[in-house]
Amino acid sequence: MSESTSTIHRRQFLKLSGFTGTGLMIGLSLKTNGESVIEKITHAYLKKQQDLHELTGSGYDLSPFVIIEPTGQITLMNPRPEIGQGVFQSVPSLIAEELEVPLDGVTIQQTGGQKKYGNGQFAGGSASVRTSYIQMRQIGAAAKEMLLMAAAQQWAVPVNECYADNAKIIHQPSGKTLGYGDVAAAAAKLEVPKNPTLKNPKDFKILGKRYPRPDVPLKSTGKAVFGIDVKVPGMVYASIERCPVFGGKLVKYDDSATKKIKGVIGIETCERDINGHHSVGVAVLAENYWAALQGRKALKVTWDYDGNEAFNTTNFTQSLRDAAKEEGAIDHQIGDFDKAFAEAPIKLEAFYETPVVSHSAIEPMNCVCNWYDGNKIEIWASTQVPGRIMDQFTKKYNIQEDNITIHVLFSGGGFGRRLYPDYVEEAIELSKKIGKPVKSLWTREDDTKMGPFRPMTFSAFKGALDNTGKPIAFQHKVIAPTLDGNKTHDKTKSNGTMTEGISEQKYEIPNMKNLFVFHYMPVPLAAWRAVTSTTLAFAHECFLDEMAVAAKQDPLAFRMSMLTKDTDTKTLMQKLKEVSKWDTPLPKGWGRGIAQWEFFAGLAGYVVEVSKKGNGIKIEKAYAVIDLGTVVNPDTVEAQVQGAAVMALSAAIKNGITFNNGQTVQNNFNNNPIVRINEMPPVEVHIIANGGPKIKGVGEPGLPPFAPALCNAIYAATGKRIRKLPFDINNIV
Repeated sequence: MSESTSTIHRRQFLKLSGFTGTGLMIGLSLKTNGESVIEKITHAYLKKQQDLHELTGSGYDLSPFVIIEPTGQITLMNPRPEIGQGVFQSVPSLIAEELEVPLDGVTIQQTGGQKKYGNGQFAGGSASVRTSYIQMRQIGAAAKEMLLMAAAQQWAVPVNECYADNAKIIHQPSGKTLGYGDVAAAAAKLEVPKNPTLKNPKDFKILGKRYPRPDVPLKSTGKAVFGIDVKVPGMVYASIERCPVFGGKLVKYDDSATKKIKGVIGIETCERDINGHHSVGVAVLAENYWAALQGRKALKVTWDYDGNEAFNTTNFTQSLRDAAKEEGAIDHQIGDFDKAFAEAPIKLEAFYETPVVSHSAIEPMNCVCNWYDGNKIEIWASTQVPGRIMDQFTKKYNIQEDNITIHVLFSGGGFGRRLYPDYVEEAIELSKKIGKPVKSLWTREDDTKMGPFRPMTFSAFKGALDNTGKPIAFQHKVIAPTLDGNKTHDKTKSNGTMTEGISEQKYEIPNMKNLFVFHYMPVPLAAWRAVTSTTLAFAHECFLDEMAVAAKQDPLAFRMSMLTKDTDTKTLMQKLKEVSKWDTPLPKGWGRGIAQWEFFAGLAGYVVEVSKKGNGIKIEKAYAVIDLGTVVNPDTVEAQVQGAAVMALSAAIKNGITFNNGQTVQNNFNNNPIVRINEMPPVEVHIIANGGPKIKGVGEPGLPPFAPALCNAIYAATGKRIRKLPFDINNIV
């Protein structure tokens, strides 16, 4: 994003309410032609990428992101929920850098979906920094310029003789100083600069540095408040029994045994809506969570499965394989694939399969809601989308925005699951019915069995080479459901979310025809970290390795032969070759694999090294390169890429989610495991931050290319080609 994409409109500063006196309050509200940006960007997260200008818009209104009190206290508002990705530090850092204040000298507060903080209050799509980098810096720069002007006027000196540092204005010739609080009231009376001057990156004190995250001490000392920690006066607990078979309906329930349990105060029904799936559950309300859970276990519920109990993974897997025979809708084409493939001297085909997986956030879904005074709602939640909650439930219940208060707490993981406020809806409905604050808390079993899930996605490939081994034709056919729960998707049309990235790779192949075959899946589905790129990158980059073998070429050299133009992908591949010492021979029984992936969230790649270990393999080391353009905190980037590798490895070698009799087979970490620390290899992270104009995401790009790099390394070491995930890493040969 260039600095010219946004300006700050004139608006008089507001007087502070609830602070110690009159001070300075400044900020930006992100609006796009009157449309909610939270809806737009959440939609983009699910529906593939959109143009950056379209995401953030070019019209801005003043709203309070920076608050400076006469006492000198500075508060920075963070509009992006902290779900472990580091935005509690990174987004306020953008403001603090330009404002010339250290992060340890400010108070950071989380916004709660209020319109005055703009419509970009969400965490998803690796968008937090890449869509607000310039705007948040402008907020700090505008405030700083106004403070400088106010001090210069007080001293009756030219403003160019003054500079800001460490929350003070200094008059360079005389050495006089004024704290920000001393001039905040006067600054509040000035006009907001339309085009504040941003710092030269060479002068950054925070951005690009390994700056401590202010949430880490809170979390390591137990002071951080997560949604699951919340308690409010008069609160009761809810545990909800839901139909075990997806698509089943509530017929009746017998609560006679439940009512005998000490602490149980009532039983109510509540609705849940998520991506086209509607269900009704039975909630047990009690004075404490134990009583609610025991009361739930004592319920006798009659469900109508309506034939949905026939659904199972085995049959659905076969139906996807059968659907692959369909031609499919064209996602993208160049040249004449059919002719080139038919006439090619070297042809190959392959079929790849990936499983259903759960989000498995360490903190299960939970929400506290208090519906009071007839039409007022107060919500405490670990959520990725406070703006969406505000918008959705003001409309659903026809109440004013001022009547909803949302407290956004720290989240113990999101990974896309907390983009969907179905668990919030349940708590709201229950509180509305009983007139008391309700804490709805999912069990780990609820979280694992009820979904939503990353869908099963299959890929059918065709590729062709000429006699010299040059790739001349390529086809990736995706066979999958859609995330929106639509049973009647138009099969003549592709779906950008489900074909994410397959037609956007920078490889230069003259004839390409990529396709999408829709196949409905009757369980709730949702975006999982890095959305569909997590499945498609595995298949896509492994098949390219197959083409390299057919061409009798080194896998990296084969890819580089298709990257003759100067692109970020070419630069990344060159960096991977350098940091992994690709051309250095490995010990006997070892193998290297490479993969990269570029999609709406960003660009990253891996080289993975493995060695034979009995009948299995050991992952020796992974080298990761992520291309960002600009980096805010290298520590956070490294942690995010390493965390993405953990999730990618879990999805590759752990069993994932299966279904039988219309319901989820797995129910907890014992049979839906994630990798443990002894299973993780060292992941060496390298960052490309060349100051380019396009700022890229961090949280998701490190996930898609890990599995294909691993599987390509396994082939190099063992000759065994893995086309189906998950696989048993201890039983390869």
